[in-house]
Amino acid sequence: MSPITLLDGGLSRELLAYGAPLRQPEWSAGALMDHPQAVQAAHEAFFLAGSSIATTNTYAVVPYHIGAARFAERGQALADLAGRLARDAARKHSGARVAGSLPPACGSYLPRDFDPVAGARILSVLVRGLTPHVDLWLAETMSSLDEARVTARAVAGSDKPLWISFSLRDDPGDDRRAPALRSGESVAEAVALAMGQGAEAVLFNCSMPEVMEKAVTEARAALPARIPVGVYANAFTARGEDGAANEVLAAIRDDLTPDSYTRWTDRWVAAGATLIGGCCGIGAAHIAALHARHG
Repeated sequence: MSPITLLDGGLSRELLAYGAPLRQPEWSAGALMDHPQAVQAAHEAFFLAGSSIATTNTYAVVPYHIGAARFAERGQALADLAGRLARDAARKHSGARVAGSLPPACGSYLPRDFDPVAGARILSVLVRGLTPHVDLWLAETMSSLDEARVTARAVAGSDKPLWISFSLRDDPGDDRRAPALRSGESVAEAVALAMGQGAEAVLFNCSMPEVMEKAVTEARAALPARIPVGVYANAFTARGEDGAANEVLAAIRDDLTPDSYTRWTDRWVAAGATLIGGCCGIGAAHIAALHARHG
Protein backbone atom coordinates (compact mmCIF):
# COMPACT_ATOMS: atom_id res chain seq x y z
CA MET A 1 0.00 0.00 0.00
CA SER A 2 1.20 3.50 -0.82
CA PRO A 3 2.05 5.70 2.17
CA ILE A 4 -0.62 8.11 3.33
CA THR A 5 -0.10 11.81 2.65
CA LEU A 6 -1.73 13.94 5.33
CA LEU A 7 -3.45 17.08 4.15
CA ASP A 8 -4.44 19.92 6.46
CA GLY A 9 -7.90 20.51 7.90
CA GLY A 10 -10.51 23.21 7.48
CA LEU A 11 -8.73 26.52 7.71
CA SER A 12 -11.76 28.70 8.31
CA ARG A 13 -12.81 27.24 11.66
CA GLU A 14 -9.21 26.84 12.77
CA LEU A 15 -8.79 30.61 12.41
CA LEU A 16 -11.18 31.12 15.31
CA ALA A 17 -8.59 29.68 17.67
CA TYR A 18 -6.15 32.44 16.70
CA GLY A 19 -8.36 35.46 17.08
CA ALA A 20 -9.84 35.78 13.59
CA PRO A 21 -13.65 35.86 13.81
CA LEU A 22 -15.68 34.39 10.99
CA ARG A 23 -18.33 36.64 9.50
CA GLN A 24 -20.41 36.58 6.39
CA PRO A 25 -20.05 37.34 3.58
CA GLU A 26 -16.25 37.57 3.86
CA TRP A 27 -15.84 34.20 5.59
CA SER A 28 -12.15 33.22 5.82
CA ALA A 29 -11.07 36.06 3.51
CA GLY A 30 -11.77 38.42 6.39
CA ALA A 31 -8.76 37.00 8.21
CA LEU A 32 -6.47 37.89 5.31
CA MET A 33 -7.63 41.47 5.49
CA ASP A 34 -7.81 41.94 9.26
CA HIS A 35 -5.88 39.12 10.98
CA PRO A 36 -3.17 37.76 8.67
CA GLN A 37 -1.13 36.57 11.63
CA ALA A 38 -3.98 34.18 12.48
CA VAL A 39 -3.77 32.65 9.00
CA GLN A 40 -0.09 31.82 9.40
CA ALA A 41 -0.70 30.51 12.92
CA ALA A 42 -3.43 28.20 11.65
CA HIS A 43 -1.13 26.85 8.92
CA GLU A 44 1.52 26.29 11.56
CA ALA A 45 -0.94 24.42 13.79
CA PHE A 46 -1.77 21.99 11.01
CA PHE A 47 1.91 21.38 10.24
CA LEU A 48 2.63 20.75 13.90
CA ALA A 49 -0.28 18.31 13.98
CA GLY A 50 1.31 16.28 11.19
CA SER A 51 0.08 17.71 7.91
CA SER A 52 2.58 17.87 5.07
CA ILE A 53 0.59 20.31 2.93
CA ALA A 54 -0.76 23.80 3.62
CA THR A 55 -3.73 24.86 1.51
CA THR A 56 -3.73 28.60 0.85
CA ASN A 57 -6.44 30.73 2.40
CA THR A 58 -7.88 31.77 -0.95
CA TYR A 59 -11.15 29.84 -0.81
CA ALA A 60 -13.18 32.98 -0.08
CA VAL A 61 -11.08 35.40 -2.12
CA VAL A 62 -13.80 35.67 -4.76
CA PRO A 63 -16.43 38.33 -5.52
CA TYR A 64 -19.13 36.07 -4.05
CA HIS A 65 -17.57 36.65 -0.63
CA ILE A 66 -15.65 39.93 -0.73
CA GLY A 67 -17.68 41.78 -3.36
CA ALA A 68 -16.86 42.64 -6.96
CA ALA A 69 -15.34 46.05 -6.25
CA ARG A 70 -13.05 44.81 -3.50
CA PHE A 71 -12.04 41.81 -5.57
CA ALA A 72 -11.14 44.06 -8.51
CA GLU A 73 -9.08 46.28 -6.24
CA ARG A 74 -7.46 43.74 -3.93
CA GLY A 75 -8.06 40.21 -5.24
CA GLN A 76 -4.57 39.57 -6.62
CA ALA A 77 -2.88 41.16 -3.61
CA LEU A 78 -4.92 39.05 -1.20
CA ALA A 79 -4.07 35.90 -3.16
CA ASP A 80 -0.40 36.86 -3.05
CA LEU A 81 -0.64 37.41 0.71
CA ALA A 82 -2.34 34.05 1.22
CA GLY A 83 0.40 32.36 -0.76
CA ARG A 84 3.17 34.08 1.19
CA LEU A 85 1.63 33.19 4.56
CA ALA A 86 1.35 29.51 3.62
CA ARG A 87 4.89 29.47 2.22
CA ASP A 88 6.30 31.14 5.34
CA ALA A 89 4.72 28.43 7.48
CA ALA A 90 5.90 25.65 5.16
CA ARG A 91 9.53 26.80 5.26
CA LYS A 92 9.77 25.70 8.89
CA HIS A 93 8.92 22.07 8.08
CA SER A 94 11.06 19.76 5.99
CA GLY A 95 9.26 18.46 2.92
CA ALA A 96 6.19 20.64 3.46
CA ARG A 97 4.33 21.78 0.36
CA VAL A 98 1.86 24.53 -0.42
CA ALA A 99 -1.33 23.84 -2.38
CA GLY A 100 -2.88 26.81 -4.13
CA SER A 101 -6.61 26.71 -3.44
CA LEU A 102 -8.67 27.35 -6.57
CA PRO A 103 -12.21 27.60 -5.17
CA PRO A 104 -15.68 27.65 -6.71
CA ALA A 105 -15.43 31.02 -8.41
CA CYS A 106 -19.15 31.79 -8.36
CA GLY A 107 -20.19 30.32 -5.00
CA SER A 108 -19.91 26.94 -3.32
CA TYR A 109 -22.54 24.23 -3.95
CA LEU A 110 -24.09 26.32 -6.75
CA PRO A 111 -23.40 24.44 -9.99
CA ARG A 112 -26.37 26.02 -11.75
CA ASP A 113 -25.04 29.50 -10.98
CA PHE A 114 -21.57 28.88 -12.36
CA ASP A 115 -20.65 31.33 -15.14
CA PRO A 116 -17.73 30.00 -17.20
CA VAL A 117 -16.69 33.41 -18.48
CA ALA A 118 -16.83 35.14 -15.11
CA GLY A 119 -15.28 32.10 -13.44
CA ALA A 120 -12.29 32.10 -15.77
CA ARG A 121 -11.71 35.80 -15.15
CA ILE A 122 -11.87 35.40 -11.37
CA LEU A 123 -9.58 32.40 -11.36
CA SER A 124 -6.99 34.16 -13.51
CA VAL A 125 -6.59 36.76 -10.76
CA LEU A 126 -6.05 34.10 -8.10
CA VAL A 127 -3.55 32.24 -10.26
CA ARG A 128 -1.48 35.37 -10.83
CA GLY A 129 -1.32 36.07 -7.12
CA LEU A 130 -0.57 32.50 -6.05
CA THR A 131 1.86 31.34 -8.73
CA PRO A 132 5.11 32.50 -7.05
CA HIS A 133 4.29 30.68 -3.82
CA VAL A 134 2.65 27.31 -4.47
CA ASP A 135 3.93 23.83 -5.28
CA LEU A 136 0.68 22.48 -6.70
CA TRP A 137 -2.81 23.59 -7.64
CA LEU A 138 -5.86 22.31 -5.77
CA ALA A 139 -9.14 22.88 -7.58
CA GLU A 140 -11.45 22.18 -4.65
CA THR A 141 -15.13 21.79 -3.90
CA MET A 142 -15.92 21.44 -7.58
CA SER A 143 -19.67 20.81 -7.81
CA SER A 144 -19.96 20.19 -11.56
CA LEU A 145 -17.93 19.07 -14.53
CA ASP A 146 -18.12 22.53 -16.08
CA GLU A 147 -16.80 24.17 -12.92
CA ALA A 148 -13.92 21.69 -12.74
CA ARG A 149 -13.12 22.08 -16.43
CA VAL A 150 -12.91 25.88 -16.29
CA THR A 151 -10.88 25.78 -13.09
CA ALA A 152 -8.41 23.30 -14.56
CA ARG A 153 -8.02 25.44 -17.66
CA ALA A 154 -7.08 28.40 -15.47
CA VAL A 155 -3.73 26.69 -14.82
CA ALA A 156 -3.27 25.03 -18.20
CA GLY A 157 0.38 25.25 -19.17
CA SER A 158 1.55 25.63 -15.57
CA ASP A 159 4.58 23.63 -14.53
CA LYS A 160 2.87 22.80 -11.23
CA PRO A 161 0.79 19.63 -10.69
CA LEU A 162 -2.99 19.92 -10.63
CA TRP A 163 -5.23 18.09 -8.17
CA ILE A 164 -9.00 18.22 -8.64
CA SER A 165 -11.35 17.70 -5.70
CA PHE A 166 -15.09 17.27 -6.15
CA SER A 167 -17.91 17.97 -3.71
CA LEU A 168 -20.50 15.20 -3.50
CA ARG A 169 -24.23 15.26 -3.01
CA ASP A 170 -25.01 14.57 0.66
CA ASP A 171 -27.18 11.43 0.57
CA PRO A 172 -25.97 9.51 3.63
CA GLY A 173 -29.23 7.62 4.14
CA ASP A 174 -29.78 6.39 0.59
CA ASP A 175 -27.60 3.35 -0.01
CA ARG A 176 -29.27 2.73 -3.36
CA ARG A 177 -28.15 6.03 -4.84
CA ALA A 178 -24.78 6.10 -6.56
CA PRO A 179 -22.39 8.82 -5.38
CA ALA A 180 -22.64 11.92 -7.54
CA LEU A 181 -21.47 15.51 -7.68
CA ARG A 182 -23.78 18.20 -6.39
CA SER A 183 -24.76 18.79 -10.01
CA GLY A 184 -25.98 15.19 -10.24
CA GLU A 185 -23.16 14.21 -12.60
CA SER A 186 -21.52 10.90 -11.85
CA VAL A 187 -18.21 10.12 -10.18
CA ALA A 188 -17.20 8.24 -13.33
CA GLU A 189 -17.75 11.40 -15.38
CA ALA A 190 -15.80 13.44 -12.84
CA VAL A 191 -12.86 11.04 -12.97
CA ALA A 192 -12.86 11.10 -16.77
CA LEU A 193 -12.92 14.90 -16.76
CA ALA A 194 -10.05 15.08 -14.28
CA MET A 195 -7.93 12.74 -16.38
CA GLY A 196 -8.72 14.70 -19.51
CA GLN A 197 -7.51 17.87 -17.83
CA GLY A 198 -4.24 16.27 -16.75
CA ALA A 199 -4.97 16.06 -13.03
CA GLU A 200 -2.35 14.19 -11.01
CA ALA A 201 -4.78 13.37 -8.19
CA VAL A 202 -8.55 13.07 -7.77
CA LEU A 203 -10.12 13.91 -4.43
CA PHE A 204 -13.50 14.41 -2.77
CA ASN A 205 -14.11 17.16 -0.22
CA CYS A 206 -16.61 19.39 1.57
CA SER A 207 -19.22 16.65 1.90
CA MET A 208 -20.24 14.41 4.78
CA PRO A 209 -17.95 11.52 5.75
CA GLU A 210 -20.82 9.12 5.15
CA VAL A 211 -20.85 9.67 1.37
CA MET A 212 -17.13 9.40 0.68
CA GLU A 213 -16.35 5.67 0.74
CA LYS A 214 -18.38 4.68 -2.32
CA ALA A 215 -16.93 7.59 -4.30
CA VAL A 216 -13.39 6.49 -3.40
CA THR A 217 -14.16 2.92 -4.48
CA GLU A 218 -15.55 4.09 -7.83
CA ALA A 219 -12.69 6.49 -8.47
CA ARG A 220 -9.99 4.00 -7.50
CA ALA A 221 -11.45 1.38 -9.85
CA ALA A 222 -11.49 3.85 -12.75
CA LEU A 223 -8.08 5.43 -12.28
CA PRO A 224 -4.58 4.25 -13.19
CA ALA A 225 -2.61 3.07 -10.17
CA ARG A 226 -0.27 6.07 -10.48
CA ILE A 227 -3.09 8.55 -9.77
CA PRO A 228 -3.84 8.90 -6.05
CA VAL A 229 -7.33 9.32 -4.64
CA GLY A 230 -8.00 11.55 -1.65
CA VAL A 231 -10.70 12.59 0.80
CA TYR A 232 -11.15 15.54 3.12
CA ALA A 233 -14.69 15.59 4.47
CA ASN A 234 -16.47 18.36 6.36
CA ALA A 235 -18.23 18.29 9.71
CA PHE A 236 -21.50 19.83 8.52
CA THR A 237 -24.88 18.15 8.55
CA ALA A 238 -26.35 17.25 5.17
CA ARG A 239 -26.67 20.19 2.81
CA GLY A 240 -29.52 20.08 0.30
CA GLU A 241 -28.87 20.18 -3.39
CA ASP A 242 -30.25 23.72 -3.61
CA GLY A 243 -28.42 25.15 -0.59
CA ALA A 244 -25.38 27.32 -1.06
CA ALA A 245 -22.48 26.91 1.31
CA ASN A 246 -21.52 29.80 3.58
CA GLU A 247 -24.88 31.55 3.48
CA VAL A 248 -24.76 31.35 7.26
CA LEU A 249 -22.25 30.06 9.78
CA ALA A 250 -23.26 26.41 9.61
CA ALA A 251 -23.32 24.36 12.78
CA ILE A 252 -20.61 21.77 13.30
CA ARG A 253 -21.55 18.19 14.18
CA ASP A 254 -20.57 17.20 17.70
CA ASP A 255 -20.23 13.51 16.80
CA LEU A 256 -17.18 14.01 14.57
CA THR A 257 -14.54 13.98 17.27
CA PRO A 258 -10.94 13.32 16.30
CA ASP A 259 -11.40 9.63 17.20
CA SER A 260 -14.64 9.17 15.27
CA TYR A 261 -13.34 11.06 12.24
CA THR A 262 -10.28 8.82 12.22
CA ARG A 263 -12.55 5.77 12.05
CA TRP A 264 -14.08 7.19 8.90
CA THR A 265 -10.64 7.71 7.39
CA ASP A 266 -9.84 4.04 8.05
CA ARG A 267 -12.67 3.14 5.67
CA TRP A 268 -11.42 5.52 2.99
CA VAL A 269 -7.90 4.18 3.24
CA ALA A 270 -9.22 0.62 2.98
CA ALA A 271 -11.09 1.68 -0.17
CA GLY A 272 -7.89 3.00 -1.72
CA ALA A 273 -7.48 6.63 -0.62
CA THR A 274 -3.92 7.77 0.07
CA LEU A 275 -4.47 11.55 0.47
CA ILE A 276 -6.34 12.18 3.71
CA GLY A 277 -7.28 15.38 5.54
CA GLY A 278 -10.28 17.44 6.56
CA CYS A 279 -12.47 20.29 5.39
CA CYS A 280 -14.80 22.65 7.27
CA GLY A 281 -14.91 21.88 10.99
CA ILE A 282 -12.04 19.39 10.94
CA GLY A 283 -9.30 21.01 12.99
CA ALA A 284 -5.73 20.49 14.04
CA ALA A 285 -6.75 18.01 16.75
CA HIS A 286 -8.32 15.83 14.06
CA ILE A 287 -5.17 16.00 11.94
CA ALA A 288 -3.07 15.04 14.96
CA ALA A 289 -5.27 11.97 15.44
CA LEU A 290 -4.86 11.09 11.76
CA HIS A 291 -1.11 11.46 12.09
CA ALA A 292 -1.10 9.09 15.05
CA ARG A 293 -3.08 6.54 13.03
CA HIS A 294 -1.75 6.98 9.49
CA GLY A 295 1.45 8.99 9.85
